[in-house]
Amino acid sequence: MPRRAAAAAGVAILWSVASSPAAQAPSFSIEQVLSAPFPSDLVAAPAGRAVAWAFDDRGVRNLWVATGSPLRARRLTANTRADGQELSQLEWAPDGSALVYVRGGDKSEKGEVPNPTSEPTGIDQEVWIARLDGAPPRKLGAGHSPAVSPKGDRIAFVLDDQVWAAPAGGGEAKKLFGVRGKAGSLQWSPDGAALAFVTNRENHNFVGVYRGDQSAIEYVAPSLDRDELPRWSPDGRRLAFVRVRTVETGPLSSLNPWSVMVAALDGTTSRFGPAREVWRSPEVAGGSYARMVRVLEWLEGDRLLFSSEHEKWAHLYTAAAAATRGSATLLTPGECEVEHVVVAENRRDVFFSSNCGEIDGRHVWRASGAAPPQQLTRGAIEFSPAVTADGGTLVFLRADARRPAAPWAVDLAGSPAPSPLVADALPRDFPAGQLVEPKTVVFKSSDGWEVHGQLFEPATPASGRRPALVFMHGGPPRQMLPGWHYMYYYSNAYGMNQYLASRGFVVLSVNYRLGIGYGRAFREVADGGARGGAEYKDVLAAAEYLRQRPGVDPERIGLWGGSYGGYLTAMGLARNSDVFKAGVDFHGVHDWSVFRRFNLGPAANPEATRVARESSPIASVDKWRSPVLFIHGDDDRNVDFSQTVDLARALRKRGVEFEELVFPDEVHDFLLHSNWVRAYQAAADFLDRHLMNDH
Repeated sequence: MPRRAAAAAGVAILWSVASSPAAQAPSFSIEQVLSAPFPSDLVAAPAGRAVAWAFDDRGVRNLWVATGSPLRARRLTANTRADGQELSQLEWAPDGSALVYVRGGDKSEKGEVPNPTSEPTGIDQEVWIARLDGAPPRKLGAGHSPAVSPKGDRIAFVLDDQVWAAPAGGGEAKKLFGVRGKAGSLQWSPDGAALAFVTNRENHNFVGVYRGDQSAIEYVAPSLDRDELPRWSPDGRRLAFVRVRTVETGPLSSLNPWSVMVAALDGTTSRFGPAREVWRSPEVAGGSYARMVRVLEWLEGDRLLFSSEHEKWAHLYTAAAAATRGSATLLTPGECEVEHVVVAENRRDVFFSSNCGEIDGRHVWRASGAAPPQQLTRGAIEFSPAVTADGGTLVFLRADARRPAAPWAVDLAGSPAPSPLVADALPRDFPAGQLVEPKTVVFKSSDGWEVHGQLFEPATPASGRRPALVFMHGGPPRQMLPGWHYMYYYSNAYGMNQYLASRGFVVLSVNYRLGIGYGRAFREVADGGARGGAEYKDVLAAAEYLRQRPGVDPERIGLWGGSYGGYLTAMGLARNSDVFKAGVDFHGVHDWSVFRRFNLGPAANPEATRVARESSPIASVDKWRSPVLFIHGDDDRNVDFSQTVDLARALRKRGVEFEELVFPDEVHDFLLHSNWVRAYQAAADFLDRHLMNDH
């Protein structure tokens, strides 16, 4: 066990199946399959030819930039320690000469900073600036959410829910202004004279504008609703924002009706007049505000780009900014969804990743004016587009079944063949050639829902039937793909599934309902989660699919997952120990009725509370028989550590065997690479002991 982790092993429960093959020796280690550097936060400079991203190389995090023609990549920072402090929220200086970024993670509700190394003094979340001319990076102050002034002279940011600013050239950071509530979403006006922001006041949000110490803060068309995503028009005389109406509250409520609003400056007072409703979402069951793709941007021709799901899929639309409750033009048609949206500097071209044409994949597309969208990449999994300011080069992250995500570039005016920006990103012993290509499979749940998944089958032939595993992603608004994922957490999970396959397991990664990629109806089921747990039927259907496969031993099926996948793992073991003979539960929810993020409110509906508990693993704990490994960090800000403590107590009381791996001071998405390796190794060893016959 690691120095920062405590483990207590219960008594192993063993099965023996004479016709089954013994556990095969994996051809690579978990360290090797998780060794590739993971890129994130890809962003293009607003001037010149430059892009930047963060690389997490086995826990050592650095910024990289690519500049010039053609783009040439180099490391910008020189961190050498795996300190558990993220690098994120990259913002370019207007002239492309420097990068502003954030080091560290958000404070918890108790005001504690993430400190997974358990150092005596934690590290505050900080705003830094790194120049491209080679000068050492410089700390601007504690805080997050930086916004660089259009003049490049000041950087505004948020500290303790208030707005601060620091001079870009050096000097002390000072509080810019204070407001009630929690400030965020900072947006400078085009001339840098005003700063728009959002203040969250629990049951309503205001959009505010700060114009300097001598002016009172103006709240733009304040209402009873939630206003967000403020965006200045190119001339700085109008402010667009989204207004979400508060007509429904409560646990896991459906998304509420919403509007695109525009307020214009009064020529006499230089203050904003009443806001005009440019477009209103139709009243549709489940709401239509895109949960995972919240976009609002100004385009050429005085049009606004926004995302919506009112036609059953997460799509992009445009509407005339001068309209009053006008119509919207669909920009991305088809039974598919969009993600990772960026608008080019010309305000005409819109780049996005999408599963259009390949429901279980991702590719980069471009929409421009009234022309049909154009698919720009194909043949792998491509996402997170960024385009250089001159519009000539598209940079994106690319992965496939065997090679994890890395930055690639393509000349938009010349050859369509993409090329990697970092040719030697993979370690020499990365086992790309030994990985399997998962098969996309489709099966039906007991109530008729069509469910997609990826099937990992060992490359080595078996002499008998193999044990099998069902894997469930977290979220739940996520979609696993037949290749390395674009999110760090799920990229690691994909690598783990490859490792399990190398050990002789058949693994089915199931995209259960509540996930993205298959339309709003699939994601917004009325009886999902704490309202009935209907998605568990998809997990059972996955097990039944495996049981029917000729190469799978139906008596040796287990399951594993993290977060929401941990919840579904516990559901399987609690409700169906007859089907699932062992499981690994990473930081799962076990009792919806006391889950702190599941806010029942002061006037809780007793029936909702009852249904929430009945939709939880804890309600079926009396039927739990199969062994489980719990893995949890005790500084988890997503799922209370107490969720695992309470379930373990209930299992201990009933004599159910469990093992535990606890990481003190670690958060939900483990910040230390070493903890991912140790956790996955412990999980694989546990599943070997309980589902293989080599004991």
